[in-house]
Amino acid sequence: QIATLSVIAHEWSTDAEYGQLLENLSKDESLTWEQKRNIDLSLEEYQKHQKYTSAVVQKMSASVSKAFNAWQAARKANDFQVFVPALEEIIQLKREEAKLLGYEGHPYNALLNEYEPGATVEMIDELFVGVKSSLLQLLDKINASQKPVNSFAGKKFETDPQWKMSVQFLEKMGYDFKAGRQDFAAHPFCTNFNSKDVRVTTRANEDDIFDMLSSTIHEGGHALYEQGLLYENYGLPAGTYISLGIHESQSRLWENNVGRSEAFWKDNYSILEKAFPVECKGVNVQDVFLSNNIVEPSLIRVQADELTYHFHVMIRYELEKRLIEGSLEVKDLKDEWNKMYRQYLGIEVPSDNQGVLQDVHWSHGSFGYFPTYSLGSFYAAQFFQQATKEIPNLEQKIASGDLLVLKEWLNKNIHQYGRLYDAEEICKKVTGEGLNFDYFYQYLSGKLAKVYGW
Repeated sequence: QIATLSVIAHEWSTDAEYGQLLENLSKDESLTWEQKRNIDLSLEEYQKHQKYTSAVVQKMSASVSKAFNAWQAARKANDFQVFVPALEEIIQLKREEAKLLGYEGHPYNALLNEYEPGATVEMIDELFVGVKSSLLQLLDKINASQKPVNSFAGKKFETDPQWKMSVQFLEKMGYDFKAGRQDFAAHPFCTNFNSKDVRVTTRANEDDIFDMLSSTIHEGGHALYEQGLLYENYGLPAGTYISLGIHESQSRLWENNVGRSEAFWKDNYSILEKAFPVECKGVNVQDVFLSNNIVEPSLIRVQADELTYHFHVMIRYELEKRLIEGSLEVKDLKDEWNKMYRQYLGIEVPSDNQGVLQDVHWSHGSFGYFPTYSLGSFYAAQFFQQATKEIPNLEQKIASGDLLVLKEWLNKNIHQYGRLYDAEEICKKVTGEGLNFDYFYQYLSGKLAKVYGW
């Protein structure tokens, strides 16, 4: 059924009459810059869709459905071998798709462009060399320092009070519950149908209070972006997000630059204390800040701290790049995964579910997606630094509970433009320069200096 619907949607998106309309409008000199930009981007999408036949669309859709079911079965059995045949089929299709789309340099460029238009392997490789070196130095410094006490370790946090807290946090961020809702899911996500219907999910971990709160704030950041797109531009590029890197910048900004900050907990500690008075006995705001920012290599990407998170991303990027170029076979993927976790993070992977099967992305055929997670964190730090410059006393405002001022700044400077600017252009428009990793490094090293007492 999904494959059939995908074919119907593809046929509509490649209709000759629609293409002719776009061609005619692209030559119309009476259009405003925004109108012409909408037409140019729509024509670009139309021409890309023309490269796919209905048979290819149907085959890809059916293979993804099969792969997702195989991934679920493999997760249930905790056995990567169950997933291997379906993943091999996906990899082959992705290689064919790269040829179909066309690319310069590495075949992975064609797939990366689907998620982060304009990004290339050359750009990501160069960026990650500096990232890896800088973060390894920080990690070495942390390993030589005394680890802060986790004031919440070993405590239980009931789900219902966590849920109520998460709703309060979404409301304070400015999430519009009249245009959305929150529900539970095994893997938190945000989905939208237009800016008037943007839904988020979260999950509860009674052993870790920060798991649910972080995922709620993270998905709330995604949702604020979607709700911030202008409704009158719905259906047009101007009513669509720029790239997954920029989308991720919004969620990571709220989750980390705001949600893990000392200022945020100065305002919200009372909510935590009221929800869990016994668990918070003898704990203060500083303890919450420290406990929420401990750096420790771990197995699961979505639960990783702000520093080691990027090693999880780099591992996935390197592996999927090699899968697409053909230098790594699917049958060897698990061993390479486990080897790289030893090399990058110094940890042993005890099971397939905690290792190579933990992410859903590859079963969806989402190759080229993972680098956008790191790009998003780097954009987030740069945007937040600029917001701090432009919003008087932003830290004090966050500490006093005023989060709407930041939401409105993001609405004005990023959300309202949709895809009218690409990622690099919007970064320059907002901050005066292109993406610069130094902002993230300065932000993170400054925070960790407080946490580890450097």
